[in-house]
Amino acid sequence: MKIYSKSHFKDEKTDRNYFENWVSQLEKNNGRKYERYEIETSIGKTIVWGIHTKEEFSDTLVIFPGARTTSLIWDFDKGLDNLNHKMRIFMIETNGLPNLSDGATPDIKSLDYGIWATEVFDKLNIGNAFVAGASFGGLICMKLGIVSPQRIKAVFLLNPGCLQPFSLTLKNLYFNLLPILKPTKINVSKFLDKAVFSKPNHKLSEFSEKMLIDYEVFAISRYKDKTQKPYYMDRQLEEMKVNTFLIVGDKDLLFPYQKSIDNAKRHIKTLKETKIFNNVGHGIETYDKALDYVGATIKNYH
Repeated sequence: MKIYSKSHFKDEKTDRNYFENWVSQLEKNNGRKYERYEIETSIGKTIVWGIHTKEEFSDTLVIFPGARTTSLIWDFDKGLDNLNHKMRIFMIETNGLPNLSDGATPDIKSLDYGIWATEVFDKLNIGNAFVAGASFGGLICMKLGIVSPQRIKAVFLLNPGCLQPFSLTLKNLYFNLLPILKPTKINVSKFLDKAVFSKPNHKLSEFSEKMLIDYEVFAISRYKDKTQKPYYMDRQLEEMKVNTFLIVGDKDLLFPYQKSIDNAKRHIKTLKETKIFNNVGHGIETYDKALDYVGATIKNYH
C-alpha cells in the first residue's frame, strides 16, 4: 500500500504520555478499563480499544472515529451503554489521526482505507460485524463496504463526511478555523458550542466536556496533522452493496443534513433508513438517543 502522507506528534514520548494519562482519566470516570489491541497493518501500527471483546456475544460492532478525534469520544459519559444491547465493541484508532496509532495514511481518494480496514478485521479475527462511523469515520465505513462487503452486516453513518463537500458557509469556516488559528480552551469551547453540540438538548457532562476541550487543544497544538480530509465520494457511493443506515443531526454545521440525505438517496442503492435527530450538532456520536437507535437497529436486525 502506497503511503500518501505521515502525521506525527511534535514530541512523541511526551505527547503519547499525555494521551495515555487522558485515557486513564476517562477510564477512571467511566469506571471501566478498556481492552487494548496493538496490531500491525500495511500502514503501520494500529491501536484498537475494546469493550466485552472476549465475550461470546452474537453481535459485534466496529467503530471508526471522526477527523481530529479519538474513537474513545464515543464513550464519553459511558455513552456506549446507550446502545442497550450486549455485543462486542471494537473502537478503532484510525491511523493519521491524533491518537496512539501510527501516522501514515494512504491516499483518501483510493480504496486503500478499505483495504486497511479489512486488515484490521483480519488481525482482530472479526469474521463479520456491524460498522459505525462518524464524519471521517463514515467515509472509512464506505470504503470498507466497497472493498469487503461480505464482512459487514450493516453500516451506520453518523453525520458522515462522504456524502457532500465540507460546508463553506462563513459561519462554519469561522468556527472551524478559530481553534486552529488559536488553539485556546475558549476558542475550542466556542467551536464545540456552535458546531459540535446543540445545547441544551445535545451536550456532555461538565467532566466530559472538559475532557473533550483538553483533547482538542492537545490534538491541534501537539499533532502535526498532514492527513487528508474527507471528501464527497459522489458516484463512488454507487459501488456500496451493504445495507446502510444514515443518522444525521439537523444542527450539523459542517455537513448540513438535508444535502447528505438527498445525496445518500441518489447514490446509495442499499440505503435502508434515514434517521434525523432534531437539535443535534455534528458530534452526534455523543448523543444518547442516536446510540440507542444504533443498538435497537442491531438488536432487531435480520
